[in-house]
Amino acid sequence: MKPIVVILNPKARSEKAHALIEQVTRLSKSVVLRLTEKAGEARQMAARAVEEGFEKIVAAGGDGTINEVVNGLAGSNAILGLLPLGTMNVFASELGVPANSLRKCWSIVEAGHVRSIDLGRANDCYFVQLAGIGLDAQVVQETSWELKKSIGPLSYLVNAAQIAARKPPQLIVERKGRTDTGSFVLIGNGRYYGGPFTIFKDARIDDGLLDVLIFKNLGYLDIVRYLQAIIFGKHTKLADVEYFQTPRVTVRSEEKVPVEVDGEVIGSVPVTFRLSSKKLRVIVPAPAS
Repeated sequence: MKPIVVILNPKARSEKAHALIEQVTRLSKSVVLRLTEKAGEARQMAARAVEEGFEKIVAAGGDGTINEVVNGLAGSNAILGLLPLGTMNVFASELGVPANSLRKCWSIVEAGHVRSIDLGRANDCYFVQLAGIGLDAQVVQETSWELKKSIGPLSYLVNAAQIAARKPPQLIVERKGRTDTGSFVLIGNGRYYGGPFTIFKDARIDDGLLDVLIFKNLGYLDIVRYLQAIIFGKHTKLADVEYFQTPRVTVRSEEKVPVEVDGEVIGSVPVTFRLSSKKLRVIVPAPAS
């Protein structure tokens, strides 16, 4: 079997880092393991692996690690593989890659069933699953690694409650022929956001369209109402929620509002979202016969 580069972020489960490194190394003799030590290094490693001619490049970590690897191989003919080791693993869930067994995931990588999917762009940054402007990006920006490590996903809710007490920004959302306003905006390439909930109900990861949700309000009661509606799949029916599909959308504001893609803050508005002209090839489970 040809060598396969595995780019591993040990911080994804730092308390088990050494054991995790050993597990990945034992997966196969074809593994070429490269460990990241700082933010942005996974992108550099992926780009180098492309230059070196590796056919399969595997991201071992959470959605943030996957995003870095994707930005390193975007536009090339390299194929992305997944070893989902993060807290949420939203992109892996979207593709049906299990997050509970390294061995099962490696079997999928070795089988090499490839699917071509849309690759989103936020200005010059690529993303595969989702993006957000406003509340969720502020939560990502203000949630420390120490807090995530101590209380897990609850850390995001704690910070969301604090941010909701502030005056929300006014976001201007522009698409062809129409302008809307809102307090925060979510962009989806796939269906899932932040866990098992289908928040972008019409999304298909290869349909050539981005799904956009505009939430008009941002008080405590509004957030509770939105969350309840999302749990029951009713959020797109709310009067103060706008949902549409488009190949291109721009979000701007007179304020400095952060933007995140795949759970990583990349800067501030203005930002234009669109799809890359070249698809991303990713290894997925073979369809059931």
